[in-house]
Amino acid sequence: MGKLIKFPFTKWQGCGNDFVMIDGFANAIAEEDYAAVSKAACDRHYGIGADGIILLLPSDKADIRMRIINADGSEAEMCGNGIRCFAALAYNLGMVKETEFTVETGAGILVPRMEKTGRKSQVRVDMGEPVLEGDNIPVAGFGMNRVISEDITVKDKTFKMTCVSMGNPHCVTFVDDAEKFPIYEYGPLFEKHEKFPRKVNAEFVEVIDRQHIRMRVWERGAAVTLACGTGSCATLTAAVLNGLADRKAEIQLDGGKLTVEWAENNHLFMTGPAEEVYSGEYEVEI
Repeated sequence: MGKLIKFPFTKWQGCGNDFVMIDGFANAIAEEDYAAVSKAACDRHYGIGADGIILLLPSDKADIRMRIINADGSEAEMCGNGIRCFAALAYNLGMVKETEFTVETGAGILVPRMEKTGRKSQVRVDMGEPVLEGDNIPVAGFGMNRVISEDITVKDKTFKMTCVSMGNPHCVTFVDDAEKFPIYEYGPLFEKHEKFPRKVNAEFVEVIDRQHIRMRVWERGAAVTLACGTGSCATLTAAVLNGLADRKAEIQLDGGKLTVEWAENNHLFMTGPAEEVYSGEYEVEI
């Protein structure tokens, strides 16, 4: 017989990117069990169903700490939709007192600001500065040069990639029709391509006009998701670097819309919804 783990949770979603939120202050789950619990809880047939679990934890560097474990058990450095849900829940529970506060993440300390509070919240997040040097994203073969509209051959086709890190690696490819792009065919091949030593999140992007962008995403460790906040920031950055968009644009995702601005101070600001779905108690044997 395995280990039986039981804990309360709250499920949240941001533009359809959904998460099982867990109060890590209660220490109901040992760190060595995070991966197994996430795989079980995120299963959409036998578990709660989600793109990942997010833990609210104490921090000695910021007001509070966020950790996100993907549905496949791997840990992500950051998640843009996830941090909005995290921020709304932390504020609603009284874990933070101010409407603007600091969050320790695997991508550094980020600053969300509550613009609307409650079960249906609106959150603006200072996502920090984009990382553009190849070795720092990382993308193999580019050193400290930027990776802007460079060739990448995947399966039977050569694409133009622009790569950005928002604390996690992204490869943005502009396509003629995002809806018709065969994302299930090419997404996993981009994720595990030899150019990306830590794998990659792949965005397939259609520019509607300079202030409206359509994006679909294959997320590292989670496959196709309805939205990706860090991917939206990477997408706007790539569009600006390629001369295709203004520095503020609306990003249309499968699950909703985000507004992203690349400000003059080089920080990216992402604004979008975070909504509580339901709460419950989960029990799993691992």
